Amino acid sequence: MQINSNNVDILISAVKPDQYPDLGLPEVALSGRSNVGKSTFINAMIGRKNMARTSQQPGKTQTLNFFNIDDQLIFVDVPGYGYAKVSKKQREAFGKMIETYITTRKPLKLVIQLIDLRHPPTEDDILMYDFLKHYEIPTLIIATKEDKISKGKVQKHIKVIKEVLDLEPGDQIISYSALNKNKTSNIWEAIATYIDINE
Repeated sequence: MQINSNNVDILISAVKPDQYPDLGLPEVALSGRSNVGKSTFINAMIGRKNMARTSQQPGKTQTLNFFNIDDQLIFVDVPGYGYAKVSKKQREAFGKMIETYITTRKPLKLVIQLIDLRHPPTEDDILMYDFLKHYEIPTLIIATKEDKISKGKVQKHIKVIKEVLDLEPGDQIISYSALNKNKTSNIWEAIATYIDINE
């Protein structure tokens, strides 16, 4: 699957269904803890430095951000979970917004759940994965920050994530470094299998 990085635009930041774009394109949502590196992952995947705003302050994404990826699909960056400094009321609002999108959005073909490879999945990671499985949402796990771990230990950390999440047999996990970008094409190939696009 080939992406022209010059043809990537942010479409809209939405908080409710009547604001969602209607381009007839398949959608891939990106979910993860507030500090897992979702914006960095998006930028690495599309080969752009600042398309998705990265921030030193976790919890910055507070809307559903829709990105048109070369008129082939839409990435949807959803608010990060598990950030303690966001008020309980805000967390509940984010939760409702994410739940509404994930459970009702017909163009949604896949959720990429990003998990920090260095640590076992948190309780929030497990809850999110179980939520996706409850609603039978196809899920691809990306274990981020692979460059922070020695090569010999990567498989051991992947095994921990699989065990803690109780990963379903059909769900794939790919470790990734946004710094090295060495598996970008593998991830695009994995995405293509879910969204029915000619590679």
